[in-house]
Amino acid sequence: MTCTLSGVRKSRCHDGAVIVDCGVYAGGERQDLPKDPETVAQAIDDHGECFGWVGLHEPSDAEMRRVQRLFDLHELAVEDALKAHQRPKVERFGDAIVVVLRTLWYVDEGDAVETGQLSVFVGPRYVVTVRHGQGGELATTRQNLEERAQMLGHGPAAVLWAICDSVVDGYESVAESVEVDVDEIESSVFSADRTSDAERIYRLKREVLEMRRAILPLREPMEQFAHGVPGINPKAAPFFRDVADHVSRVADQTESIDTLLSSALGAHLARVSVQQNDDMRRISAWVAIAAVPTMLAGIYGMNFDNMPELTWHYGYYGILLLMAAVCFTMYRFFRKVGWL
Repeated sequence: MTCTLSGVRKSRCHDGAVIVDCGVYAGGERQDLPKDPETVAQAIDDHGECFGWVGLHEPSDAEMRRVQRLFDLHELAVEDALKAHQRPKVERFGDAIVVVLRTLWYVDEGDAVETGQLSVFVGPRYVVTVRHGQGGELATTRQNLEERAQMLGHGPAAVLWAICDSVVDGYESVAESVEVDVDEIESSVFSADRTSDAERIYRLKREVLEMRRAILPLREPMEQFAHGVPGINPKAAPFFRDVADHVSRVADQTESIDTLLSSALGAHLARVSVQQNDDMRRISAWVAIAAVPTMLAGIYGMNFDNMPELTWHYGYYGILLLMAAVCFTMYRFFRKVGWL
């Protein structure tokens, strides 16, 4: 089935920075139509076999309201899509489903997990995506899906699955990057060199917290999609089961990373405490060694007239020899017991 429109201007979307792409699909094939929301809305109104996909990136309020009017999006869902600080969730508004996802990407230079938001409006014959942040780009997802006509034949459910699968793949990539840093921290904590890893561990734990906020709330919605929900093509359920499995796996991976970081922090603090005890023992040993000549010098520095050794011809050399012998003996003793 080919969707054709009469009287539609053949022009590209004038909001190039906001509207990333607009497409109309029929029978798993993209139709050769102008890339603007009005064309998509008209196509899905005129032809029952078509569905449209409009992708927005950080739209203004006016641009979002424009798309809202064209596809009759719910007011509350639109407000959530504009604010971009929502918890991952799935909500139903009439015959439409709104899925809010958190996107993640990793900046290795600062050990930072950056977050964004992706809102997906899924209706019977349309998909509207609203993306915030630099991560979670959907151009590759759209291209891969357009190459799989059989998958696109499932309609908007196929688009929702492809988006969720892409976002979850991003989670796995971030988790693998964080694991590399955790391995580096473990090597540093247990190395022979003195290191200061507490700050980096704490910073990574904060980033893992961001991961948990994005991943853990998504487990239940993906399980719901995997078992079938109204408005989603039942034939798409097996694909969502695969996504749900990946979400569960990366959630467990995130929990393991957090546990490893907590263990590494505990090991680092324990090692610092041991190092401080070693330092105190070394200082105490040297103080004890230095105390012997100090004591002897103090005794012979007293200004008494009647001190037997003061008139001994070899007294000075004898007392130096005594100091050296006692200090050497104490040094050997402290070395033997591991204090030096």
